[in-house]
Amino acid sequence: MIKILTYIFALLILANCSNNTTYSGKLLNQDELDDLNFKDKKKLIQKLGSPSFVDPIENKFFYFAQKSKKKSIFKSKIEYSYVFVFKFNEEEIIISSKVYDTKNLENIKFSSDKTTNEIVKRGLLEKIFGGVGTQQELPTTP
Repeated sequence: MIKILTYIFALLILANCSNNTTYSGKLLNQDELDDLNFKDKKKLIQKLGSPSFVDPIENKFFYFAQKSKKKSIFKSKIEYSYVFVFKFNEEEIIISSKVYDTKNLENIKFSSDKTTNEIVKRGLLEKIFGGVGTQQELPTTP
C-alpha cells in the first residue's frame, strides 16, 4: 500500500513540473501587432480572420487575444491579454480602433449607464397581475 501511495505522489509531482502555454482567442504574432492600421472591414477580416464578437447595434468588431504560461498549479502568469475594438461606418470603413490591455484591469473604466427597470417602479398588484383587465385601443382603418 505504501508503494502505491509513493508512486502516486511521485507521479503528481512529476506531472506538476510540466510547463504549459495556453492561447485564448486569436493567435497573434508580432507582425500582426505591428501592422494594425487597416482601412476597411474586408482587409481586417483578411488579416485577422473572423472576430471574437460582433456588435451589430454599434457596428463593431471585437478581437480577443491572450497568452498565459503555467509552471505549476500555484504558479501561472498571463503574458498578454488584449481586446481590439474596430468600429465601422455604413460603407464598412473603419472609423475608430482601440486596444485595451485587459491584463491590467485597473486601467479600464466601466460605464455607469444603467437600463431602467419599469417592473420595479410598478406596484405590487401590477407585478402580480400584470396587464390583466387592461384594454388596448385597436387602430381603426378608414
